[in-house]
Amino acid sequence: MPSAEAAFPAPPDLAEKLDRYEALLRKWQGAINLVAPSTLPDLRRRHFEDSLQLVPLIPAGAKTLVDLGSGAGFPGLVLALATGLETHLIESDQRKAEFLRSVSRETGAPVAVHARRIEQVAPFPADVVTARALAALPVLLDYAARFAGPRTVAIFPKGRAAEAELTALDLTTLAPSPKMTIDLHPSRTDPDAVLIRIEGFARG
Repeated sequence: MPSAEAAFPAPPDLAEKLDRYEALLRKWQGAINLVAPSTLPDLRRRHFEDSLQLVPLIPAGAKTLVDLGSGAGFPGLVLALATGLETHLIESDQRKAEFLRSVSRETGAPVAVHARRIEQVAPFPADVVTARALAALPVLLDYAARFAGPRTVAIFPKGRAAEAELTALDLTTLAPSPKMTIDLHPSRTDPDAVLIRIEGFARG
């Protein structure tokens, strides 16, 4: 099976599009709190590189991606630019949703922006579900199950609370499926963070 890097080679104009993305984010940041101000001096590593490190964990045959609580577009919008996957960004904040649409228009990112709450979006199966800094893992899996089929992969960047959140899975009504597998991958951008990759979590 081809690797994700081979399946999703970086487009030759990716750097240019990320430059435009960054310029728009800095412009909008004054009116909307898109990212924590403390991260602005190290914006590329903290947000763009942090998002790009998910690419190797995406299944080579994936075609669609759902990003939950997209905020400023991390990781979903960055992944759309890097991989060309048909990407659905779900963001209930109307101003942030408009920012996502603006970046999409100016970069040509293959995204659809759903400006509503996750539970208000009609369920549909996706190949990949992502989310960053949205909720604890048990809640994320509950949300992700709305967009899960038998081969859907969820990828969630998590910080120091990752171990506690994994333990909490056994305490929720979303009991882990016998077929569910969870793999942890070290973050390339934060020594205290991990990328949690989950398969086999679809209900039914």
